[in-house]
Amino acid sequence: MSDPEYSNAVAVPAGWIYESNDDDSARFVLGTVGTNPLICFGVNPSTAIPGVLDQTMRRVRGYAEQNGFDSWMMFNVYPQRSTDPQGIHDVYMPELKTENERHISEFIGGRKLTLLAAWGEPIRTRPYLRDLLSDIVSITAAASCDWVSIGDLTRTHHPRHPSRGSYLPFQSFDMEAYLRRL
Repeated sequence: MSDPEYSNAVAVPAGWIYESNDDDSARFVLGTVGTNPLICFGVNPSTAIPGVLDQTMRRVRGYAEQNGFDSWMMFNVYPQRSTDPQGIHDVYMPELKTENERHISEFIGGRKLTLLAAWGEPIRTRPYLRDLLSDIVSITAAASCDWVSIGDLTRTHHPRHPSRGSYLPFQSFDMEAYLRRL
């Protein structure tokens, strides 16, 4: 079911990448075109579209610019659009998971990229998110991608969300240790 706040036809300007399902209730990819992208992973997408960025996307763009990347790309553990992570499906839809992983795999394409873990506490919103994240990590591990996080982890040991607080330096992020704790 499509949320009425989303457009069914998003015009994609030159220099942007935007991929969603037919009714735009799920977004798989949002970002800009470049050769050295910062790849950010959140929990679920909100309302941002090319040229109309929300706070999270503006901050991801800022982190990319401040850290020497020429572009940025936003992926999510689960692609269902919702302004509140509590609004995502109680049980994930396998077809959304499959399509999300296809987009991630195709974009990474075996390249060793920098991946920003940036989901914050909402990773605990649904029990299935841990398994979906683990499957995404398997895709990225095949390319030996480097995971980073924003500053130190939160007090509950999750990577910080990009829209919270001031700009902090990137830290190396041990994804395998994180998944064992999650």
